[in-house]
Amino acid sequence: MPSNDVRILAQAAVPTAAVGAIAAVVSGVVAGGKGAVGAIVATLIVILFMGIGLYVLQRTARSLPHLFQAMGLMLYAAQILLLFIFVAAFKHTTLFNPRAFALTLVAGTLTWIAAQTRAHMKSKILYVEPDSTPSSKGDGPEKPGRQP
Repeated sequence: MPSNDVRILAQAAVPTAAVGAIAAVVSGVVAGGKGAVGAIVATLIVILFMGIGLYVLQRTARSLPHLFQAMGLMLYAAQILLLFIFVAAFKHTTLFNPRAFALTLVAGTLTWIAAQTRAHMKSKILYVEPDSTPSSKGDGPEKPGRQP
């Protein structure tokens, strides 16, 4: 991954992990050990899903830039759907507290989205790759004395 992508990943994953740690402590106090386990599992799922999504989105932006916006919308819809499926699948589990799991999943997802949005807004990503040599078709920069 290029350094800019790693920076965005770190700027989104670190706040999500911090929210997950806080949720684990709060869930541990409120719901006991099963609450803390549910919060930790939810945090790991959010970081895994959203991290994979960011990776796929960055690869799409490089290889198929014309599909970037549609891919982003489809990816976020798929991620939200998968997270709902996880909540429904673990609704009646006895491995951990399902309420702590669900609340941490929502809080972690919202934190990731907010942190990723902030990271993208603060990064200086070139929208157009500068060409090192002007082409012979007249696409290059205008000469100083020439008027269009």
